[in-house]
Amino acid sequence: MTTHYDVILSPVITEKSTRLSETNQVVFRVTKDATKPQIAKAVETLFKVKVKAVNTIVTKGKQKAFRGKRFYKSDVKKAIVTLAEGHQIDVTTGL
Repeated sequence: MTTHYDVILSPVITEKSTRLSETNQVVFRVTKDATKPQIAKAVETLFKVKVKAVNTIVTKGKQKAFRGKRFYKSDVKKAIVTLAEGHQIDVTTGL
């Protein structure tokens, strides 16, 4: 049994996600097996807002090198959550 805290890992705070917040959208890192309905229910329950839509993106991991040693960055699934009019989330304050 997964809880809502298990579905949403962390908010994504970048320039692009900050720009999306102006259009009532918030970006979260989520687990790879999370579905759109699970993500929507988790956001609605944890932040007490109304979710209008959820879009997901899977960013494939890449091979990187650090001090001559090669390693792979793991795949990351992100969810772009569109909130209903009049609702907003301030991700900088946390839960």
